[in-house]
Amino acid sequence: MRYGAVVIGTSAGGFDALKALLPMLAEGFSMPVAVVQHMHPESGDSVPLILDEMCRVRVKQADEKEPLIAATVYFAPPDYHLLIDDDATPALSADEPVNYSRPSIDVLFESAAEVFRERLIGVILTGANSDGALGLKKIKDMGGLTVVQEPSDASVDAMPRAAIAAARPHYVLTLEDIGRLLNRLSERVF
Repeated sequence: MRYGAVVIGTSAGGFDALKALLPMLAEGFSMPVAVVQHMHPESGDSVPLILDEMCRVRVKQADEKEPLIAATVYFAPPDYHLLIDDDATPALSADEPVNYSRPSIDVLFESAAEVFRERLIGVILTGANSDGALGLKKIKDMGGLTVVQEPSDASVDAMPRAAIAAARPHYVLTLEDIGRLLNRLSERVF
């Protein structure tokens, strides 16, 4: 069995964290990656466009019902929740904010955990609130692998600390070590 997908959640300081992490992913990265980055509702698609220029994997805004493809990073559009439907395709929702956030990390993580179960890797990076902590716990409860950025390595440590307290993750690592781990898991069959 191989891991089927990676979900990443981040907030304050997240753009810099993603600029460090996503370019580390190998060109042949074997999984799709879905990302929720808390952004201003009017921010457009500039973040995925900038990151796409820096990465060996493709980076784009998620579109409703498109097939998830390995070596592709799908960003939640500003002001929309990103979910993973039962058929393992992205769905977008303008439902009410969760944890004061739309998109919400918890919404992505919980929906992806239902679909991918033990084949999901969940990653929480820097951020200033607790969004993602319960979603990461659900990933762990469903048998998935959980990773949190080392709080001392994060620009803002509230989100990693909340995730550590809620989920007791498998790994607490620096960004550089998270990149190494994801690349190793991309190659690993178990």
